[in-house]
Amino acid sequence: MLHRIRMAMAEDKSDQLSGVVESDETFIGGKFKNMHKSKRANLPHGRGTVGKAVVHGILDRGHGDIPSRVKINVVPNQKRKTLHAKIEANVKTGTIVYTDALASYRGLDWGYFHEMIDHAVRYVDGEIHTNGMENFWSLLKRTLGGTYVSVAPKHLTRYCAEQAFRFNERKGDDAARFAETMRNTPGKRLMYRELAAKA
Repeated sequence: MLHRIRMAMAEDKSDQLSGVVESDETFIGGKFKNMHKSKRANLPHGRGTVGKAVVHGILDRGHGDIPSRVKINVVPNQKRKTLHAKIEANVKTGTIVYTDALASYRGLDWGYFHEMIDHAVRYVDGEIHTNGMENFWSLLKRTLGGTYVSVAPKHLTRYCAEQAFRFNERKGDDAARFAETMRNTPGKRLMYRELAAKA
């Protein structure tokens, strides 16, 4: 039932973000040192990101009385084609886009006012930073690690949808959040056999 509710919380809105937008990605998964020996043996050697899921996020900073809001997606990788496609689908052309210095973000200048911040040098340069997304990632990871403890990769999309919904609806009350969730239920169905099937 909880997974059905999370599925209803997933944003269906096709509206694009605008104004000042931050784009960033994070890695979700257990620490290598905490994994069972058999799981560690099956993972390729590399950085601490090996074997983890990649989650991409875009945050509209908001303005005036309009609060910031996020759109997040579990993505297969951090490649340019993947990240550019997410930005193009979710951000209006002509928007100011701030990112970190990941090479995959290069080339956004064709349709956006794109600025990068190199975290090896500094985290903030005036208005150029991704601190809003970094703040959201800390909330997401605290919930996944503290409240849910363990999340299977195949369910991660729904947990991310729940946290994005909580963040975007934070200014409302419980009644408004309940009503919004109920409005999103039509057309969404999750069968137990689908939920319990092996990934």
